[in-house]
Amino acid sequence: MSSAIRRICGAAAAGSKTDWLGGAALALVLAGAAPLAAQQRQTDDDLRALIPDAALKDPEGWAKAQAAKKPVAKEGASDAPASPAAAAAPSADLAALIPDSPMDAIAGLDLPWPEPGKEEATIPMPAALAAQEDGEMLAAAMERVPPPGAARLAARNPADAKAQGKEQERETTLASGRARLVWPADAAAMPEREAFERRFRDLSALQGLGAHDADAVAQLVVRGSSDRKLLEKLLKVYGYYDGEVTQSLIGPNPGADGTPESGTAAAAAPPTGVRFDMDPGARYHIGAITTGRLEDTGKDAARLRAALAIKTGDPLDMDAITAGTNDLAKALGEAGYPFAKVPPASLTIDHARDEGDVDVAVEPGGQYRYGAITSALPRVMSPNHLGDIARFKPGQVWNQKDVEDLRRAVLATGLVAGVNVTPRETAPPHDGQPGVVALDVAMSRAPVHTIAGEIGYDTGQGARVGASWENRNLFPPEGSLKLRGVVGTNEQLAGATFRRANFLGRDRQLTVDLYATNTTLVSYAARKVAFATSYERLTNLLFQKPWTWSMGLEVEASEEREGVPSGVTTGRILYITTALPLRAGIDSTDNLLDPTKGHRASLRISPEQSWARETQSRYARIQADASFYRSFDKVVLASRVRLGTMPGSDIDYVAPSRRFYAGGGASIRGYGYNLVGPRNALGEPRGGRSLYEFSIEARVNTHFFGGALQLVPFLDAGGVEAGTVPKFNDWRYGAGMGIRYRTGFGPIRIDVGTPLNPRAGDSRIGVYVALGQAF
Repeated sequence: MSSAIRRICGAAAAGSKTDWLGGAALALVLAGAAPLAAQQRQTDDDLRALIPDAALKDPEGWAKAQAAKKPVAKEGASDAPASPAAAAAPSADLAALIPDSPMDAIAGLDLPWPEPGKEEATIPMPAALAAQEDGEMLAAAMERVPPPGAARLAARNPADAKAQGKEQERETTLASGRARLVWPADAAAMPEREAFERRFRDLSALQGLGAHDADAVAQLVVRGSSDRKLLEKLLKVYGYYDGEVTQSLIGPNPGADGTPESGTAAAAAPPTGVRFDMDPGARYHIGAITTGRLEDTGKDAARLRAALAIKTGDPLDMDAITAGTNDLAKALGEAGYPFAKVPPASLTIDHARDEGDVDVAVEPGGQYRYGAITSALPRVMSPNHLGDIARFKPGQVWNQKDVEDLRRAVLATGLVAGVNVTPRETAPPHDGQPGVVALDVAMSRAPVHTIAGEIGYDTGQGARVGASWENRNLFPPEGSLKLRGVVGTNEQLAGATFRRANFLGRDRQLTVDLYATNTTLVSYAARKVAFATSYERLTNLLFQKPWTWSMGLEVEASEEREGVPSGVTTGRILYITTALPLRAGIDSTDNLLDPTKGHRASLRISPEQSWARETQSRYARIQADASFYRSFDKVVLASRVRLGTMPGSDIDYVAPSRRFYAGGGASIRGYGYNLVGPRNALGEPRGGRSLYEFSIEARVNTHFFGGALQLVPFLDAGGVEAGTVPKFNDWRYGAGMGIRYRTGFGPIRIDVGTPLNPRAGDSRIGVYVALGQAF
């Protein structure tokens, strides 16, 4: 072992355990370097200077002696004892190696250094930030940058630079006043500005910053940075790939550059918003367009390519490109390609030519025709019944629109909770001929039982409570049985109804109804047993039809009398009536339950025959209805007209319950139910053979209950006459106010009306509560 290593070991022995370990480690390192003689001699000389011979002879004594020595400290130096190595180096500047030694002066730094024993120095903070929370110090990162062009204006004429700068800008304040978008003066710089700002307003993070957060600068900074990124993305959506957005804070009273005047009190106030200086730059255009394997569709390629609706040279608008790819996918599905894949378009932006190349990697997947239909729940809905519902037949070219129509039609039955129609290849395309796909219809069951109730009130009809129980698939497929009952002030009813939906065709229904009722009204009293059946084309919420029709047969036996004088229960006449009602209707409105535009019209003709007072009579009931709807901003103007006539038999041979009446919640509001029209010698309503009604109302939308509440002033007019051709000489007028509360299943209606020219016995107020609009 060399003398250097011995010196290290000896010195380490005089120190602590840690020093010994450190010395041993250094000895191993030096031992590994022993072959290098020149380094060994240099190392020996250095170690002799650090560890003298006295340390080898008496390590403990030498260590104690060194510990007792203290170097002469300079001003500001530490009291810590010097290391033995430092004491053995007479030429070393010990003060320069001590951490607490004062630093030499640094040019340009004039802040005083803290002195020992005194409070630490603080750095002055701007007044505008001193009042903010610690987290709000992020505002220091916001650089107040003047709008584009302001610097150039100031250089030309500093005196009026602010005024000129303001003339060169177009500003829009959004996000509840938190964001100010500043655009170049040239409107042609971005003609899509209004649409751009609407989209930004809907997505802005600053929009959610409430009034209580007005002083939260950190919130302004973070949300403003998020909105700046949003603006940059939106610029690209509209094709401005070189656009720039500069962000800065807005003071409470901003000047022309968006910042408070320096030296004013406003300059110390916290910012209230974020300014975004918009520089859209040049708009890019569409370059090359590729559509993958779309040409594999052969003769359909040109038509399908047209569905993409974009071409080279068009502005690079991502909305148009996305809509085009969606339309292309839809067109492929409707042209017989059930397995077509149309991924989102990819863009390749070329900044050198201000263009973007569009690639839509279309995979058509081959054309197919319809094959068989399978059902996952054949006991609920068999494959044959699904085929009856479908608007297509096997062998026709696949059309995704028809498949979606089938899915919705199955849902409309109410027998299933969910439907999924999946194409399955059974024969691939071959020799240019389409392949064949089967349709697998997967369904999940829905509850088939329904218990329903209704309640209503009318000043003419009184209170009415109804309940029903129904099994919608008691006789599969879609054969339902419904039991119903009504208990009311003036009506009691019990009945059973059988219905077969989608019978002999799509949206066609067979109905058989058997019921017994007892009705006691001011206009008539009737105890009746009736049988009615009808076959009709239905309209519903999912498939609102422009045309509907119905035909039927009615047979009823009833004991009836005109009017119900107090205490009189006799005098009823037996009527046996048969009828063949026919009806046709047209509907162009936008909503079945609450229309706002369009019109409706219907015509009902019912040839009837009755036996009464040992006399047989024939007559016809003809009634025409039409209603019109038009929307004006927040008001829907609705109007209605109804005309009726009953040629043929004398009115005495027509059962009172089948005559024309007017008055009530669905007729002339303000008057009692069926109380408008001719009266007999006792002053009782006896109905008539001609009818005319006109109504107009304004359905005014309000902001109450989230916009669900409507106020509806209305005016109704009309009359009933004894002759088959009305002379329009017995008009009755009613007016009032109603409210509508719109729900998901239709509006709840409450109308209060008053007769404007009442007759003796007419009430001054009529109240009507029901579900749905009056017409």
